[in-house]
Amino acid sequence: MPTTDPRIDQHIANAPAFARPILERFRALVHREAPDCVEAIKWGMPHFTVGKKNVAGMAAFKAHVSIFFHNDGRAGGTGPFRKIASIDEFPEEAIVIERVRSAIARLSSPRSKVPRTSPKPVPDLPETLRSSLEAAGHLERFSAMPPGQRREYIEWIAEAKTDPTRDRRVAQAVIWIGEGKSRNWKYQNC
Repeated sequence: MPTTDPRIDQHIANAPAFARPILERFRALVHREAPDCVEAIKWGMPHFTVGKKNVAGMAAFKAHVSIFFHNDGRAGGTGPFRKIASIDEFPEEAIVIERVRSAIARLSSPRSKVPRTSPKPVPDLPETLRSSLEAAGHLERFSAMPPGQRREYIEWIAEAKTDPTRDRRVAQAVIWIGEGKSRNWKYQNC
């Protein structure tokens, strides 16, 4: 008996009528080929996992369905699985089965380690930002930030094409730094 998630049942029920048979067929194929898979919602889309690792996923859109595979060793995105607009366009079952099996097989194979590169250096602190931080008493707080956070602020200010834009960014940066926030603090909990 497959381990299903009622949220995926709801996702399929809410999908456009043309998409439901595509989603149901893919779901059944994955469960047939990976009977120990578990369903989950990840990134707002139905996924199938084995040992808590992603194997495959699917998503319904207004005019098409996309199915995708994790860890199957192929580059180039979803390829022929990107835009399936009807059940008649569903890829050959043998191809889907091979991709599911390949994704599962790669879960247990050791991954080669990617050599680490040295971090990008932090650019020089623009004088306008330095003087504004000193005036507000936040230079020490800024200096204590991790290099990546300092780099984000400095690059953001340096990318300004006009002086008024740079000045607005410096003023905003001083406020956020004073509050202990990173440059992209709004997106930390997304």
